[in-house]
Amino acid sequence: MASLVTSLGGATGPALNPARDLGSRLMHAVLPLQHKGSSHWDYAWVPVVAPIVGATVATICIHLF
Repeated sequence: MASLVTSLGGATGPALNPARDLGSRLMHAVLPLQHKGSSHWDYAWVPVVAPIVGATVATICIHLF
């Protein structure tokens, strides 16, 4: 986890919590800010899918070993 935060987090850290990520992303998309960039919806699935995949892989590893 620490290596993910360090390598992918940038200056403010990553939004690995889906509730924190979605709320910020929705507010950025809705608010009429001047000169705002994209809300980067292509990354929005990662905080939702990654924990599910990780838990599935961990469960399989526990049962195999």
